[in-house]
Amino acid sequence: MVTVPRLVIAAPSSGSGKTTVATGLMAAFAGRGLAVSGHKVGPDYIDPGYHTLATGRPGRNLDAYLCGPELIAPLFAHGAQGCDLAVVEGVMGLYDGASGLGELASTAQVAKLLRAPVVLVVDASSQSRSVAALVHGFASWDPRVRIGGVILNKVGSDRHETLLREALDESGVPVLGVLRRAEQMAVVSRHLGLVPVAERRGDAVAAVAAMGAQVLAGCDLDAVLALARSAPSLPGAVWSAAEAVGACGGAVPLPASSLDRGSAARTPQAPGSGAKEAPVVAVASGAAFTFSYAEHSELLAAAGAEVVPFDPLRDEELPEGTRGLVIGGGFPEVYAPELSANEPLRKAVAELAVSGAPVAAECAGLLYLARSLDGLPMCGVLDAEGRMSERLTLGYRDAVALSDSALAAAGTRMRGHEFHRTVLEPGAGDEPAWGMHRPERRVEGFVQQGVHASYLHTHWASAPGTARRFVERCKG
Repeated sequence: MVTVPRLVIAAPSSGSGKTTVATGLMAAFAGRGLAVSGHKVGPDYIDPGYHTLATGRPGRNLDAYLCGPELIAPLFAHGAQGCDLAVVEGVMGLYDGASGLGELASTAQVAKLLRAPVVLVVDASSQSRSVAALVHGFASWDPRVRIGGVILNKVGSDRHETLLREALDESGVPVLGVLRRAEQMAVVSRHLGLVPVAERRGDAVAAVAAMGAQVLAGCDLDAVLALARSAPSLPGAVWSAAEAVGACGGAVPLPASSLDRGSAARTPQAPGSGAKEAPVVAVASGAAFTFSYAEHSELLAAAGAEVVPFDPLRDEELPEGTRGLVIGGGFPEVYAPELSANEPLRKAVAELAVSGAPVAAECAGLLYLARSLDGLPMCGVLDAEGRMSERLTLGYRDAVALSDSALAAAGTRMRGHEFHRTVLEPGAGDEPAWGMHRPERRVEGFVQQGVHASYLHTHWASAPGTARRFVERCKG
């Protein structure tokens, strides 16, 4: 039973100010001495970095498409353990979910799964009395979604605020805060959204502090906290990496509400049996590789690995004793010259891959393993060339593993997400990683020796056998 006070920060649409309000609330309450847990609906990797700065705890994602609705509450409970307050930042508009799949993966669905009250952030810059109709519509659309208050954003003046408050008095939804237009934070962004914290830590720290100050000045924190404390107890178990890895036995399971179950991947022994020394799994980090879910490293450790981060921009060698390599997403195109200039590390990565050691690469990692990126030499593990593109590739994917690999047995079905402005030519090897069948059918990625490289981002909490299989391959 979970009793952590909690709130979901939502909005009628993207660009309304959810990140400013959610991150500001986290910082403001942390500044009051509360232990705060930050969460993000959807597959976004960048906002959780700002949540981490605000709270001092790992920011975590809650994605009902990638993980299945039944894992939302357990994953939330895992991240919020020991906290006085949890703040969940929504995605897009409150009721927007995975395209063509109703409410699946929407902020509204997550709010219902968490039995959490919603604070609606409204961009009021171009309206006055109409704000009441807007709030009424969102509050009445689904009676199972409880909108407990409104924070008005981009309010122009005292007179404007008065008009908005008078209109909302009739709606029955209380105003919990007002943020003025002149005080809006300028948060640096580029082609895929906000710039990750790791790339501009000094500026990010200042931005989070300013968001906290803005929310502290404009919001009734006592009323916000009272609303969070009104959330009822949340039944169910707390997710545990150790239990997830142990429970998967020798199989690679998926949640019942996800895709059909895939093939089983047999492993020779249970984690923690002590039969073999913990293998070192090197995990790429630093400014170029910031896209990672916190649960991945937790699952690797639970499966028996010693997880050691390294920075491909700075480190000229892989961690001592590396037996496996995980290279997640990020912005290699921004750092291509620096990545290319680190020739000793590129050579070390190539040698590890040629040795047959397990290598898992997603998106940025895929590009780093290619022969080149925008004409600059990369690791040369894959016979392919990457380049920036004008086209944004974005969306959820249904996929099936086409080849046996260090991550999955052929036939394993998984859900994932793509998010990039690059292309790789060719886009798949002789042994492709995935067959995509949503939204279109195509093959993608590379499986060769121990390497599994693809544009597809996956969340291993939905298939903990992935981590177990990878670590067992590292043990040899």
